[in-house]
Formats: sequence, structure tokens, C-alpha cells
Amino acid sequence: MTDQIMESAKELIITNLKEAIKDLTGLEVSPQLEHPLDERHGDYSTNIAMVLFKDKGLSSKYKVYGSPLELAKDIEKILNTKYLIQNTDRVEAVAPGFINFWLSKEYLISNLDRVIKKKEKFGRSSKLVNEKIMVEFTDPNPFKEFHIGHLYSNAVGECLARLMESQEAIVKRANYQGDVGMHVAKALYGLLQKSKINPSTSLRARNQKSKIDKKSLEEKVKFLGQAYALGVKAYEEDENAKKEIEKINKQIYEQDSAIMPLYQKGREWSLEYFETIYKRLGTKFDYYYFESQVGNIGLNLVSEHLKKGVFVKSNGAVIFSGEKYGLHNRVFINSLGIPTYEAKDLGLAPTKYKDFSYDLSIIVTAQEQSDYFKVVLKALSKIAPKLAQKTKHIAHGVVRLPMGKMSSRTGTVITGEWLLDEAKRRIQKEYKEMDQETAEKVAVGAVKYALLKSGIGRDIAFGFEESINLEGNSGPYLQYTYARTQSVLAKINPSTSLRARNQKSKIKISFARGRLVKLEGEEVSLMRGLSKFPEIVEQAGEKFAPNLLCNYLFDLSQKFNLFYQKIPILHPGVNVTHPRGVIGSRQFRLALTMAVGQVIKNGLYILGIESPGKM
Repeated sequence: MTDQIMESAKELIITNLKEAIKDLTGLEVSPQLEHPLDERHGDYSTNIAMVLFKDKGLSSKYKVYGSPLELAKDIEKILNTKYLIQNTDRVEAVAPGFINFWLSKEYLISNLDRVIKKKEKFGRSSKLVNEKIMVEFTDPNPFKEFHIGHLYSNAVGECLARLMESQEAIVKRANYQGDVGMHVAKALYGLLQKSKINPSTSLRARNQKSKIDKKSLEEKVKFLGQAYALGVKAYEEDENAKKEIEKINKQIYEQDSAIMPLYQKGREWSLEYFETIYKRLGTKFDYYYFESQVGNIGLNLVSEHLKKGVFVKSNGAVIFSGEKYGLHNRVFINSLGIPTYEAKDLGLAPTKYKDFSYDLSIIVTAQEQSDYFKVVLKALSKIAPKLAQKTKHIAHGVVRLPMGKMSSRTGTVITGEWLLDEAKRRIQKEYKEMDQETAEKVAVGAVKYALLKSGIGRDIAFGFEESINLEGNSGPYLQYTYARTQSVLAKINPSTSLRARNQKSKIKISFARGRLVKLEGEEVSLMRGLSKFPEIVEQAGEKFAPNLLCNYLFDLSQKFNLFYQKIPILHPGVNVTHPRGVIGSRQFRLALTMAVGQVIKNGLYILGIESPGKM
């Protein structure tokens, strides 16, 4: 059976279903297939009979129908007699009008060979081949902590990038960072105060003498966080400090040599620190953009289109009148003539497009910025309509932690690094035999999966106990299931290293003559689950919904663990049914185990999670 035939089981059902309905009713339709929640209802199901009954009336060229079920039964009959569908072995109409389809055992068994042959390529498609997509995500601000919101954005953005890549899109990862603004001025004020620098000494000399330069990166970043917290408090409580901070802010925009060496030093610390987290999370960015880079571009765009009536002046500032479009008004240039975040985002769009002429630009941020982006994109549509049409904002929820779990805070901010470290600490405490490298992979997997398993727009109630559990709906549970498949396969030749076994394994499905026996229910259920993987990946990409992939992998892992508990995988046993002959049950079950391990690994990779071979 060719890959082309095997990959088109769903398409063949749809094609034959369309032909059968056209033959029966004369109508051109586009039926939708879904996977039933209950496997007893088949591998695919359609409600097309109910849709036709509701939208097209009750009659066909043959008769008048009294119910959707009556129509569904006639569709079933013509499918089973005239339009027999390859790769299926049963079609059945059920109340109130669904038509269910069962894939053939031949298709399901042959699919195992396809998984094993394709390895990491199984689940990929060419639906987005050569589409140019830029995904902008994470976006931490230098001089501030990398908080759990940035961690959430990173998990979502990296997963979306990998989903697009799985469909052969050309994907570039971008990171937009706010390296100018009041938060920077507050941090620099705090640095000056904490360093206890003598104002009579030149800044260059003071900077060279600073003891902080000799400290570790971790200590520098901690020092920077404390400085920012000090600046925030001073700005709110001390009028003189507020004026000084506003002066520093202006010096930054003017690139005043009196402040720039300290500014560059703090910026360098932050960016270096962020890179250590990106490496830990498995993200490599192709482009880095900064507010200081796009500020003047946005300022010029707003000034130019102020003359064209896109923007208007208001109380000394320049605003976009979002109220005209059912939105809200926003300031794009403040009364001091400085571009705001909004203007900078306008400058960012053409800057990104100049670097990479994308077909789609995805921007991942917290949902609290949804209304902001509605205004910005509406303004962009008046300036560069094509770029606005190519831009999609995806908003994720907020991560909430139980109050008792917030002991390692910096100020009032929970850092992303603390969340990862705390997950790792708890994992090592719970599973003392786990080595450091594996514990790190499991910790990152635990956090990422917890952030991705719910819909992107929902808030996340993060709980450590649930997230690190090896028996629940968690990243470690999926990783443990993968490790279990590798443990079974390791028993084939214990003297061979795991890496070598994975690379050189010769488990293949071969057929020989012999008697035919019935497959176990757990085996059929697993094969059905495996066949769904390519569609799930495609759906998750189409809907920007990593949770669909999470749900699938959890279900597949549950199926495998039930199979593992009930079926003696390595027992010689009897033979397994196949129309071309038979397969030894031990060989078949090893192939099934290998295929499950491969699919879990492929799925975890898309989620941005590593698959330890041993736990």
C-alpha cells in the first residue's frame, strides 16, 4: 500500500461521500468529518445528513425523507453498494442522523510500518509549503525580570513555530524587546542609588570602578532587579526622584553620553541573561528587535499620516481616534514628542517585513494587550493595509500560582527561572534516582505542558503537584510513557546502547503465511490512535491550538499504558491477523511499541519538550 493511498483515508471517505450524496440527492456538498469521542462510534463521523435535512429540505430525486436518520441510512446503503471506500471496512448510520466510518485493520496495521519508516517525519504535511511565517514571542524588557508571563509567551510561540514548520512553512522566530522607556529610566536611577556613586565623579570612572562588574551574571541580574524595584518605589513616593527619573528617560532618548555607558552595561547584562533562559527552553531566535530601533520609524510614520488625517492632535499629543471604529483612542506621540509603545509597534511592522517578506506575522502576547492590538492593527490598516492583513495577534492567558508557592519572589514579580527551578527542585525531591540532566528536561517539560494543555486564551492555575505527576495529565507522564516504550525496546538487545538501538533498529512488519487470529482491543485502539496523529498536528496548526496536540498525546499515552499492563509484549504468543498473511505477535507488538514511542516523541518535540530515553 503506497503512502499516497495511506495518507488519504480521510480524503477518500470525503470524496466518496460527496459522490454518493450527489448521486442520491443531486446536491453538491462539502461534508465535514470528525473523530468521535467514543471509539465504539468509529474512526470518523459526519453529520452531513442532519445538515442537509435542515438546510435543503426533505426531498431528493428519489423520495421525500421524514427524518435525518432516514436520509443517513440511504447514504449508508449507497456507500456500501456503489461507492465502496478503500481503507474502510464498515459504514453505519445511527440516530439521530450521524454516519460513522471504521478504518480497515489492513490500513491500521500498515500504518505502523509507515510510522517506523518515516520516524521524525511522521505527522508532517506540506499544507503550508514555502509559506513565509514570522512568529514574534517572549518579548521581555531589558532591565526587568523575565517573569512567568514571558515564559508562557515563549512556550506558546515556540510551539506555534514548530506546528507551522511541521507543515513545511518557512518560519522565522522574532523577539521584540523594550530597551527604552520609563522602566529603563527607573532601573538606571536605582542603579545609581544602589551603587552609591559620588555625583562629583565622572560616570565613566564610576562605571569602571563598580564592583558589580566582577560579580556573576546571576548576581548582576539580581542587582538589576533590585535597582528597578528601588526606582519604581522612588518614582511613586518621591517627587524629586520622579523628576530625576524623567530626566534620565529623556537622556536615554537623546543618547546622552552622561548616561549611555551605564545604560549599555545594564542592557548587556539583561540580554546575556535572557539568552541563558532561551537556551534552557530550546528556543533560538532569528531576529531581535528593540524599541530603540523602531521608535523613530514609528514616529515618522505617525507624523507623516498626521498630515493625511489618520491621526489627530489632542492636548499636545498625537492620537488615533479608535472610537470611530468602535474601539478606544490611544496616544501614539506624547506631549513631549516621544513615540509611545503604539507608534513603536507601527514602526516594527515594516521593519520586520523588510527583513523577511512574510505571508503571515503572528504576534504572541498576554490577553491584557488584546484591546491595545485592536487599535494598533486598525491604525496599521490605514497606513499599510497589506501588512495589517498579514498580521495576527494571538493572546494567551495569565499564569496564576497558589499563594503559598510564591516564596521565591523578586519584589512582586515571580520569575520564569524561579518556576523552572522550583519544578526541578520538587522533581528531584520526589524522584531521587533521577539524574540532573533528566530532571532538567522533565522540569521544563512539566512547566511547558502545564501552560499548553489548556486553550491558549485561558488563564492557567499552575499547581506543582499536578504538573510533575508521573501518573496524571502532565508533561512528565508523557515523557515517562515514551521512556517506557524505549525500555521495552531495550530488551531486544540489552548490550546495544539506546542511541544505537534507535538508529539501527530493524523492527519491521514483515508478512508470512500462517493462521489468522483476532487482534486484542487494546492493540486496535492504539493503532486507531496512531492513525490520527497527522490530522491532529494539522488541526492544532490551523486553529493555533497546542492543547489539541496535548489532549491527543495524553490519550495515546493512556492507551499505551493500558496495553502495556494487559498485553505481554515480549511473549512469543500467537500470530496477528493481516489480509496479506500474518505477523508474529511479538514482532507486531514491538512494532506497535516503537510506533507509539515515535509518535509521542514527535508530538513532544512540537510542544517544545524533550523526550528522555530513560527516567
